[in-house]
Amino acid sequence: MHDKSIVVAAQAGAEWAWDRLYRSVAPQIRGFLIGRGAEDPDGLLGDVFLDAARNINRFEGSEADFRSWIFTIARRRLIDERRRRARRPTSELGDAREPVDPQDVEVTAIASARLGEMLSILDVLTEQQREVLLLRMISDLSLAETATAMDKSISAVKVLQHRAIARLRRAIERQEVTL
Repeated sequence: MHDKSIVVAAQAGAEWAWDRLYRSVAPQIRGFLIGRGAEDPDGLLGDVFLDAARNINRFEGSEADFRSWIFTIARRRLIDERRRRARRPTSELGDAREPVDPQDVEVTAIASARLGEMLSILDVLTEQQREVLLLRMISDLSLAETATAMDKSISAVKVLQHRAIARLRRAIERQEVTL
């Protein structure tokens, strides 16, 4: 992904370093946020990197530590979004003042349906099992990085992952979910 010198350069404010850091982890973070049901994954991704930029001078560690750190920020921003959403329920119709392009609506609807189909298989899992699989398999985090991001031990992550896979296998065998 990157070496420690890129993080040091980002801490010094080098724009090229921030670009490199963003490109190296943003797709995985966005996938994680989508998989966890973020209402606005792109906006949340921006918030994650804004938080990282504000706090980069406090960061110390290796490149693996950086990945864990940024996923921890993503996870916390997602929790904050859910809390805000719970406090202020929104209308199903959204903001009626914004003009809507019918073609954009169609493309968004198709993409949402496909994503929903892909993620529906994970509905048989507990929230933590789903999170472990998304971090490990979609975001490609190591056991240690996942454990740090979730604030759990490596053993707990292993158990959650094992149980999630076993539960998916049983659900497929019972035809509770289809691939």
